[in-house]
Amino acid sequence: MESPVVRKLEAAVSMPNLTRRDFIVASVAASGGLLLSIAWTRSANAQTSEPGRLSPFVHIAPDGAVTIMAKNPEIGQGIITMLPMLIAEELDVAWSDVKVEQAMHDAVFAPQFAGGSFATPMHWVPLRQVGAAGRMMLMTAAAERLGVPLAELETDAGLVRHPASGRSVSYGEVAEAAAAVSPPDPGTLTLKDPAEYTIIGTSQRGIDTDKIVAGEPIFGIDVEVPGMRYAVFEKSPIYASKIISANLDAIRALPGVVNAFIVRGDETPTKAGMAMNLTDGVAIVAESWWTARKALDQLEIEWEENATAAQSSAGWAQAAAALADQAPANNIRSDGDADAALNDAAKVVSASYDYPFLSHAPLEPMNCTASVTGDTVEIWAPTQFPDAGLPQVAATLGVPAENIKINLTRCGGGFGRRLANDYMVEAAKIAQLAGEPVKLIWTREQDLRHDMYRPAGFHHYSAGLDADGNLTAFKDHFVSFGEPMPDENDKFADSAELTDLQFPARFVENLDYGYTVLPVGHPTGPMRAPGSNALAFTFESFIDELAEAAGKDPLDFRLELYGEPQTFEPPPPIFGITQPEFDTSRVAGVLNRVAEVSDWRSRDQLPIRTGKGLAFYYCHFGYFAEVVQVTVAANGVPKVDKVWVAGDIGSHVINPTGAENQVQGAALDGIGQALNLAITFNEGRVEQTNFHNYPLIRISQAAPVEAHFVRSDNPPTGLGEPSLPPAIPALINAIYAATGERVRSLPVNPEQLKAT
Repeated sequence: MESPVVRKLEAAVSMPNLTRRDFIVASVAASGGLLLSIAWTRSANAQTSEPGRLSPFVHIAPDGAVTIMAKNPEIGQGIITMLPMLIAEELDVAWSDVKVEQAMHDAVFAPQFAGGSFATPMHWVPLRQVGAAGRMMLMTAAAERLGVPLAELETDAGLVRHPASGRSVSYGEVAEAAAAVSPPDPGTLTLKDPAEYTIIGTSQRGIDTDKIVAGEPIFGIDVEVPGMRYAVFEKSPIYASKIISANLDAIRALPGVVNAFIVRGDETPTKAGMAMNLTDGVAIVAESWWTARKALDQLEIEWEENATAAQSSAGWAQAAAALADQAPANNIRSDGDADAALNDAAKVVSASYDYPFLSHAPLEPMNCTASVTGDTVEIWAPTQFPDAGLPQVAATLGVPAENIKINLTRCGGGFGRRLANDYMVEAAKIAQLAGEPVKLIWTREQDLRHDMYRPAGFHHYSAGLDADGNLTAFKDHFVSFGEPMPDENDKFADSAELTDLQFPARFVENLDYGYTVLPVGHPTGPMRAPGSNALAFTFESFIDELAEAAGKDPLDFRLELYGEPQTFEPPPPIFGITQPEFDTSRVAGVLNRVAEVSDWRSRDQLPIRTGKGLAFYYCHFGYFAEVVQVTVAANGVPKVDKVWVAGDIGSHVINPTGAENQVQGAALDGIGQALNLAITFNEGRVEQTNFHNYPLIRISQAAPVEAHFVRSDNPPTGLGEPSLPPAIPALINAIYAATGERVRSLPVNPEQLKAT
C-alpha cells in the first residue's frame, strides 16, 4: 500500500525526462563563458514558462569559476551542498572552485520540493548526467582548439589535458566555444568509475554554514523589501471557525498600527496536510512586527463554534479503550487464520500501545513576505514545496499562475511542516488586501496551535508463539484518526494510515491488520518519517515483548523472523524511480553491524538501572538498526548515555559530513519526541502554547550518536528520515532493560519508572 504522502507529492510534481537529446541547452553568458540550462519536463503545477525560456543551471566563467544552482529548497538536510556535488563530480572541477546559489522557484527546475528523503534517489543519475554532458562539451571544444582527437583528451579539476603532447587548456578558455557544441544525448554518456571520484564521498561543510554561524540574513524571517510592513494573523483556536466580530477600530487606533481587517477564508477549508488553505482570521499590519504582536494582546474576536469543539484527547483515549475488545471496522490485510493460530498457540502475548499528536515546531516559525501589485505577485518564502504553493496562491488571489514569482529562502527547519503553504497564502492575501508589501510572521503560540499535526494512534496487539518461541500469529486493531465513511472503508486522516506491508507482514503465516477511525477536526500531515515515526515505536517495542516471551535475545529473535536472505518484489515506481526490492540480507547487515559496534552481546555487564535496547526499521528506502543505552535515575528520569546507528543507504554516502549530521539529528529528534513531546486537545483547542509546555530536546538530554554506514551494491538513497523511527523503540526497549517497566504510552512518564 503506497503512502498517501507519496501520492500527493507525485500528483503535484513531475520528474525530469532525460531521454530527450535536448535535456541540456548551451548558450553564451552575457558576461562570457558557458551557460548550461536544463530543459526538463515542466511541472503542471509549477510556475509556467514561455516556450523556449531557460534558466541557467551551470555557469562556467572565462576565469574558470563555476556557479551551480541548487534547485531544491534547503531545510537543513544539506541538499544545497549535496546536489551540486553530483554535478561538480562529473563536470570534473575542483570543489573549491565551485560557487553554489539557491535557485528561485522556476518550472525549468521542477520538481522543486524537499520531502520524503527523495533528493538523492531522484537526482543521483540526472544531475551526474548534467555534469557529464558539460564535461563532454568542454572536451569537444578543447579537442578542436588543440587540434587533437577527442579520445586522446582527459580532464582534471577544470583542465582539459592532452597527455601525449603535455598541452592543456582550462575550462574557462574553452567555455564560450563549448556553448556552440551540440549537447550529447544522455544515453551516450559514460559516467565516472566510482574509483575516480574526487568529490562524491568526501566530507564537505555546508555551503551556507559560515553564513548561519555569522548570523547573516539568509532565512525567510530575515527578508526585507522596500516599503514593507509587518503583519500578524490571528485565527480561531478551533480549526476553521468563522469570525462573528472583532474590535478592529480599537486595534487600528493603537500607535504604530497601520491597518487591521478581517480576512475571510474558504467556505470549506481543506485540512489535509499539504493542501491546507485559507481560514478566517484577523490581520494586523504595523510599522514593526513587535507593534503588531503587542496589538494581538488587545485583539478581541468572537468566534462561531463548530463540531471540532467537542473533540478532546481524553475523549479520544476513552473511545479507543472502548474499541479495544471490539472487531475493527475495516480490514487492511489478512493472511491465514490469525484467530485460529492464537487459539493453538503455546503462548499468547497481548498489549496496547498509544502515542500522541505532535507539532513540528521548527525553530523558525512560519513566515512569508509578499508583494501584490494588480495581478502580479512576488513572494519570498521558506517553503518545502513551492510547486504546490503557487497554484494555491493563484486560486486564492484570483491571479494568473504565470504572474507569480516565488523566491526561495533558507528554511529554519521544516520536518514536513513547510510542505503546506498556508502561511504563504495568508501573506499573499494580506498583502493584496493591505495594498502594500507585508512580512507575515507567526508567533510561537500560533505555530503550535495551527500546525498540521502528526496524528496520534492506538494499537491493540495480540500475538501467538509456538513451543519453540516462533511467531505463529500476529494481530493489530489500529484505532486511528480520519473520517468515518458510510458504506465504504473509512478514510484515514493525512499521515494516519497503516500499510499492508508493515512488518511483520509477509514474515508470519497468520496475520490480521484492521482499523477503526475516530473523527478529527484539526489538520494532520507528514512529519519527519511520516507514519513510520509512530509505527516503529509500537511495532518494534511489541516485537521486543515477543522476544522476551519467546526466551530469545531481541537481536536473534529479529534475525530469525526475517529469516534467510530473500528479496520481495518492489512496489510501483515513485517519481519515475524504480523502487528497490526489500532485501532481508540488508536487514541482517545493519542488525549485525549495530550489535558489533555497540557491544550488544555484553550488555549483561551494565550497571544496575542501565540498559540497552535495540530496534530495526525500514522506510524511505533506508535500512536502519539502532541501539540505545539509557540509565534511569531513582526518580524515574531517563538519561540517554549513547546511541549507535547502523544504516544501509546504498553504495555511496555522497557527503559524509552531511550524512552524519542527518543521522545524529534524526536519532536525537526521535529521542526528544519520546521523552518530552505531546500535543493535547481540550474542547477542540490545543493546550500547548510554547516551549515551556512543549519542550524540545535539551542539551542535557542529547547523547553522543555514533553513525556507521553499511555499504551495499544499490543506488544511494536519502537519509533525512529513515534513521529517526528506530531510535524511539530502541530507547523504550532500553528503558525496559534498565527498569523492568514497559513503556507503552508516549511521552515517557518518569513516575512509572521510579525505583521501588
